[in-house]
Amino acid sequence: MTSQPAAALRTRLVDQAASDLKENRRRQQELAEKLRMLKQEEALLVDILKLAERYESLAESSSPREQDQEDPAPPGPASRKASASPSTSPSTGTPAQRAARAGKSARTAAKGKSRRPLLGDLLLSLLADGDEPRLAKELRDELLEKHPDRDPTPQVVRNTLESLVAKGHVRRHKQQRSVKYALEESGRHAFAAQ
Repeated sequence: MTSQPAAALRTRLVDQAASDLKENRRRQQELAEKLRMLKQEEALLVDILKLAERYESLAESSSPREQDQEDPAPPGPASRKASASPSTSPSTGTPAQRAARAGKSARTAAKGKSRRPLLGDLLLSLLADGDEPRLAKELRDELLEKHPDRDPTPQVVRNTLESLVAKGHVRRHKQQRSVKYALEESGRHAFAAQ
């Protein structure tokens, strides 16, 4: 009788070991896949940091010349303190800090440029000029005619118009298979006041 319970115990232990081994192999495959994905993400982040560093070095090489020509800072305690600060040096800080400084440099440079009117504002002014609802294609054609420096795709114009509809500035009119847009009455009064 003792041989049967021992055989049953042995069979149960063998089955358990086989099940554990199978689970371990499955888990190893999962972890190997996660490791592969993390390595890809790391490679992508390293590429992004390299691009940010390259952009930062380009931005910094052009910004001192522009700064000297536009508005030279008078030598004073504040300017000496800023130039003595090691945290603003392009080669110091973590890669993330350098990338953040590069982004800040780009935003600062963008603020210096003259801003063009937003596409939505231009479309609103075109809609304010007419009384009839108009197709997005018509609005885009008129935009290209009046503002040759702007060349939005038809999809960008439609998306912008739909955004204005969502904000309540423009009303959408569906006629069979076409969609026309008109300025909301509240928006028309606002343009009349300007």
